[in-house]
Amino acid sequence: MYPMPDSVYHILQKACYDCHSNNTRYPWYNNIQPVAWWLNDHIDEGKKELNFSEFGSRTLTKQAKKLKKMVKEVQKGGMPLDSYTWIHRDAILTNKEKNILIDWATSLSNQIAAPVPIQK
Repeated sequence: MYPMPDSVYHILQKACYDCHSNNTRYPWYNNIQPVAWWLNDHIDEGKKELNFSEFGSRTLTKQAKKLKKMVKEVQKGGMPLDSYTWIHRDAILTNKEKNILIDWATSLSNQIAAPVPIQK
């Protein structure tokens, strides 16, 4: 994984990692069916779309595309999902937090996508 500022890490941890990493913190209601099925399906879909724990194993092109998609989702307010923030109120991103994530992901995406100069 790429180094990231603490500010970015803390935002991702509180608002993204439950569905987009291998470090899911399952809530108490995960023990109730059919809620557990819905929750597990939701988390599986989130990890399939973007899993920060396995991000470095993707090709550079896919990494850059995932970061660009992340930026678009944060900009339009699509992430984190409303269904997540209903229970996890602390995951609601402030404008400042959105800007921090957008700036970081845009910068990293540009670095990844930049062609490497050939040394002679």
